[in-house]
Amino acid sequence: MRKDRAGYLFLLPWFIGMLFTIVPFFASLYLAFTDYNLLNAPVWIGFENFADMFRDPVLLKSLQVTFVYTFVSVPLSLAAALGVAMLLNRGIRGLPWYRAVFYLPSLLGASVAVVLLWRYVFGFDGIVNAFLGWFGIEAISWTSDPDYALTTLIILHIWTFGSPMVIFLAGLRQIPVMYYEAAAVDGASKWRRFRSITLPLLSPIIFFNLIQSLIASFQTFTQGFVMNNGGGGPANSTLFYNLYLYQQGFNQFNMGYASAMAWTLLVIIAVFTAITFFTAKYWVNYDS
Repeated sequence: MRKDRAGYLFLLPWFIGMLFTIVPFFASLYLAFTDYNLLNAPVWIGFENFADMFRDPVLLKSLQVTFVYTFVSVPLSLAAALGVAMLLNRGIRGLPWYRAVFYLPSLLGASVAVVLLWRYVFGFDGIVNAFLGWFGIEAISWTSDPDYALTTLIILHIWTFGSPMVIFLAGLRQIPVMYYEAAAVDGASKWRRFRSITLPLLSPIIFFNLIQSLIASFQTFTQGFVMNNGGGGPANSTLFYNLYLYQQGFNQFNMGYASAMAWTLLVIIAVFTAITFFTAKYWVNYDS
């Protein structure tokens, strides 16, 4: 019993913090069915907010931007993370230093300062255009062109592969070397060893990183807000779903509609997470 009390004592800060979360959580569920502008009392309107969402072309655009961003950046980021992890797993000198260098961008990637730097790097007078100018390629303003603005943010997301890379590296170090040695003796190529040994044994780690990355990408906000001063421009090309939710709630004071959007996002994330869990039985291997 004394050990139980000690455990509950350590959990007490979490329980206290949960009280400040669970009340707004269920309050937003109620507000999703109301017309509420922060100034007047909420007025119950039923499913009208959710019906309006299907008729809102800007919201549909924000969904498109978020889906493109997620389904392009997440696979590329995980591929980059796995590739670098495999390079670092070769036992090179100064591994802790390299690991820290590659991990650092994942800590800073969503910060305001880094996004501002990214906007400068891809600006008309930025480093990217200066580099392309050496090859005679005409300069463009990447962040101001609707065709390229989202691409710059996808590149930023790929650059922040440090967190899954560290997890991949830990997983690679748990794979017994004897498996690779036996495969090499049998004449298996490097690609065959990667496909038949590394991927199957690393699949639980891939699954974990995939879930984490999907959830984080669907909630992207800072990059789109800072890159184009909170407007999601140019031409709504970087208007992420969360950014449009923020605009509805805090710019237009349409809190009922914003709450409905928040719960819709929760359902979207839950659906894609459930699909990933359902398909996991076909490609995730837990046998060592």
